[in-house]
Amino acid sequence: MSLPIDYYSDLLCVWAWIAQKRVEELGRQWDQQVTITNRFVDVFGDAHGRLQKQWQDRGGFEGFAEHVEAAAAPYDTAPVNPAIWRQVRPTSSLPAHLLIKAAELVSGSPIADRLALALRHAFFVDARDISHRDTLIAIAAEQQIDVKALRQRLDDGRAMAALMADYQQARAQNLQGSPCWIMNEGRQTLYGNVGYRVLSANVEELLKHPADEACWC
Repeated sequence: MSLPIDYYSDLLCVWAWIAQKRVEELGRQWDQQVTITNRFVDVFGDAHGRLQKQWQDRGGFEGFAEHVEAAAAPYDTAPVNPAIWRQVRPTSSLPAHLLIKAAELVSGSPIADRLALALRHAFFVDARDISHRDTLIAIAAEQQIDVKALRQRLDDGRAMAALMADYQQARAQNLQGSPCWIMNEGRQTLYGNVGYRVLSANVEELLKHPADEACWC
């Protein structure tokens, strides 16, 4: 039986973009021994409102753009286009999250995860506005996902229901940001810019000592 890991992130979060390679490496290293489920947390649901509130005295969008560039600069695997947050300013991460949930319903988790990576790349590298529906649909089509089926899941409310389940679960677990790794049936939370060795060490320890050994007194 594999170790379940819930991975919560917001697509517009630079720390989740930086963590992308760590998530991929975790899956490669531990292969069948872990099951990583990608979920979403609402950080940039109101992106402009968040930045205006938190960065109005620190340079606004320009200041945040500088912060994003500085955060990603040490990581060769997380390139950042200087246009993001300067010229390209998504209004919300919710439309992108919603599309990925629709893809999950239509094509399954592996295809949805591939779409999520394509959307992150489209924003951080190509500076495409992934809050626009037309842009999102175009990227899905580029990934050869059935756009008609996606629209059906967006229209019938099933994608929204799946996304709200993630958001509500994140609130129930009191998750405050992105990214977050939840392990050991919610007993263990690793948050933020966690190094790969720390992630791997936690997985190794949990595999050696299953969750049923955690309940003792």
